[in-house]
Amino acid sequence: MEKLEHLKSAVAALSEVSENEKNGFINLVSRYLSGEAQHIEWTKIQTPTDEVVVPYDTLSPSPDDPAETKKLLDKLVVLKLNGGLGTTMGCTGPKSVIEVRNGLTFLDLIVIQIENLNSKYGCNVPLVLMNSFNTHDDTLKIVDKYSNSNIEIHTFNQSQYPRLVVEDFAPLPSKGQHGKDGWYPPGHGDVFPSLMNSGKLDAFLSQGKEYVFVANSDNLGAIVDLKILNHLVQNKNEYCMEVTPKTLADVKGGTLISYEGKVQLLEIAQVPDEHVNEFKSIEKFKIFNTNNLWVNLNAIKRLVEADALKMEIIPNPKEVNGIKVLQLETAAGAAIRFFDHAIGINVPRSRFLPVKATSDLLLVQSDLYTLVDGFVIRNKDRANPTNPSIELGPEFKKVGNFLSRFKSIPSIIELDSLKVTGDVWFGAGIVLKGKVSIAAKPGVKLEIPDGAVIENKGSGWFFKNMSPLGGRGQCGVV
Repeated sequence: MEKLEHLKSAVAALSEVSENEKNGFINLVSRYLSGEAQHIEWTKIQTPTDEVVVPYDTLSPSPDDPAETKKLLDKLVVLKLNGGLGTTMGCTGPKSVIEVRNGLTFLDLIVIQIENLNSKYGCNVPLVLMNSFNTHDDTLKIVDKYSNSNIEIHTFNQSQYPRLVVEDFAPLPSKGQHGKDGWYPPGHGDVFPSLMNSGKLDAFLSQGKEYVFVANSDNLGAIVDLKILNHLVQNKNEYCMEVTPKTLADVKGGTLISYEGKVQLLEIAQVPDEHVNEFKSIEKFKIFNTNNLWVNLNAIKRLVEADALKMEIIPNPKEVNGIKVLQLETAAGAAIRFFDHAIGINVPRSRFLPVKATSDLLLVQSDLYTLVDGFVIRNKDRANPTNPSIELGPEFKKVGNFLSRFKSIPSIIELDSLKVTGDVWFGAGIVLKGKVSIAAKPGVKLEIPDGAVIENKGSGWFFKNMSPLGGRGQCGVV
């Protein structure tokens, strides 16, 4: 293992990271080099029973007594994964500060939700943000604005690991790349050791906290659920992953399986090539991981201290300034198989509402949702249980461009699908229904007039443009 010895001495000389980070990194690399990847034997995969993946409808109701509810909530910590930048959507800071609705950001909504819980029940649910070195400084400035809130807000940084140069397996910073480009955050599987190394885990245990609810900061559906918390406390489950029924949009998402008597996460990367289509089918693998996780704090401490959380390693190749590098990452969901009495809960789709792109932003800013006490709630007037599928062209990719192309967000209550290509601009008060496809010819700016109703009539698309006088003008859409 000459490679590893060279790497150890190079990493020892890096002054930017702590001993814990150096050890964690070397540990990860040595596991990777030993090729310990767990191979799944396809024939051993079993569909989990209802005892293992519990249907949400079978959970007992949460306590009626507010004093009991307070007691329950006082056991809880809410942790949001806040390490991501909004670069995909053209933003420079943490993704959680993108405005979602009514001028409020992801973080504003999270804070309002927990404020309401703490006010209503007189409890103390703290909010913890796991940042990466990319989001840390900006987040600290933003969190300042909540200083008068009734929530304790904590932040800590996940690990900072050096990128590995593929050619000679040396850390990139030791080649003079000491800026941010030399480093990477090693995925959200790092939440467990980092929570412990930050000192926050012991602090919460000393306050009598028992569970942490971990979720992505961009999942608007990931709100505190008393029924789930109550179930875990009553049944002493150390780990719970919220899963939800797959649709055709989620075929690549990780799923829960029973394997050799344990519940575990199966990701597409672990699936042998000849079984990928089977994995993607929604008949055999009906559920996928929402990354809403509930984990017992004492169990995290026990497993981190024993160095027992050996999650599958996800190699992520990148290129930095023309140099091929490797990032080794892990995912928090893969930890499920190390915890005792681990379960999945098959939750309603409403608990999975991520905003990964401007097409998702269109959904949550539209009349399909309303905002109540910081919660994004789906409009009951929509008959179809699934959301419309939305495909916007590259002109809409960045948030700024997206917002400038809509005078107001169209009504989409009766929309099934929308595809927009080219230089398209939307007026105010537009209604979209059925299957709509709008394409501007290359080099042509297509402006859709205020008040237009665009509906799939089967024989092609057309506008019914309502003028104030009640007259109608129609124009074709290519």
